Amino acid sequence: MNALSNLWASLPLWGWLALVLCALLIGFAKTAIGGVAMLAVVLAAIVLPAKDSTGVVLVMLLVGDLVAVWAYRHNVDWKLIGRLVLPVLVGIALGAWFLNWVDGPTLKRTIGVILLLLLVLGLFRNRLAVHHPAVGAAYGGLAGFTTMVANAGGPPMNLYLLAAKYDKWRFLGTTAWFFFAVNLTKLPVSISQSIVRPDTALLAGVLAPLVLIGTWIGRLTIKRIDQATFERLVTLFIAISAVYLVFF
Repeated sequence: MNALSNLWASLPLWGWLALVLCALLIGFAKTAIGGVAMLAVVLAAIVLPAKDSTGVVLVMLLVGDLVAVWAYRHNVDWKLIGRLVLPVLVGIALGAWFLNWVDGPTLKRTIGVILLLLLVLGLFRNRLAVHHPAVGAAYGGLAGFTTMVANAGGPPMNLYLLAAKYDKWRFLGTTAWFFFAVNLTKLPVSISQSIVRPDTALLAGVLAPLVLIGTWIGRLTIKRIDQATFERLVTLFIAISAVYLVFF
């Protein structure tokens, strides 16, 4: 109870407003432009201590996942998800180990550099053998690693699906189910490491209705975005996230 009081009491008004925006962005990302979720992760990390922000964001992501998997249940590449299960689990395990050995700034820059390298690779997507099992496994492992250490698994997976030329509906359906499974897998690990606790879960629960509003806004928006614009927006938000993580 004291931990809960301390977490809530430490939040100024601007902090609450930032978390409101964070929740809306997470909901929007789950049903529209996935890269926007990284902005929410950054906002939460500014307002809350690193571990607390990771726990709060994870629970809100799961709320958004539930809406997304239902909304896009008919647009899923189950074969791809099946192929990525093992690499993602390996990435999550490595991420859990990595968390015990590095500080916050090193963690941020490591993920930022990974994303920048993936963006550069994306420039040569026509030459990249994205359908080769080894390439898929590498992207899956990176998604598992980055999602475990900082809820930042979206960019590697998004870049992989862009390179594989998925249309926006198949893209959204596959990422929805993929990250729902990944986030559920992360949950017991996060609980065991005291990342998700009663206080962080309750704070996320208070913000959950705003996540749902964000998913509704995302559903309305994505219908009005064509394929080319969708791809450009996804890439843009990944680039913004990478630059922030490396330089700020």
